[in-house]
Amino acid sequence: MSKYWKVALATLTIGAGIWIGASFNNTATGAGTTPGTTDDPVVTKSYVDQQIQQAMNGSGGGSTNPTTPTNPTQPSQDTDEVKNVALKPGKILIADAGTEFIVRSGNAVIYTEVASGVADLTDGKDLLNGETAPKNHLLSFPREGRGIQVKEGQTSNLIVMVRGGYTIK
Repeated sequence: MSKYWKVALATLTIGAGIWIGASFNNTATGAGTTPGTTDDPVVTKSYVDQQIQQAMNGSGGGSTNPTTPTNPTQPSQDTDEVKNVALKPGKILIADAGTEFIVRSGNAVIYTEVASGVADLTDGKDLLNGETAPKNHLLSFPREGRGIQVKEGQTSNLIVMVRGGYTIK
């Protein structure tokens, strides 16, 4: 008779373990929560943007289409827009403060008017005046008066992706 009690007790223990495990699993995976509510904080970017827009409009944050004044003598540049710029040999592409470059084709060298250089964010180092600017590396220009130019002896154009303000000398 003790063999039957052992089997029954083992069956009861395994059954209770499965039932308890299933109960904890449902509460651990968030059963019963609705996505996007305070009970489920994982949301999409569009949801966050929508909530920010509603909060700004509800609290007198302004209109949905704000206008910015423009200066007629200086064209407005969207600093988040990425532009492909072709730079001819003999020309220098000078960056405004905070501008970013990526050399796509051609051979470029760093141009600076001061001793400090340009930040190569891809390699995490500074590039000084006259050093080769590597292709497909993100270059950051912390101050004005720094840029890139076509490497001496190259006859083809340099193609550079630019985000931010710049001038060509």
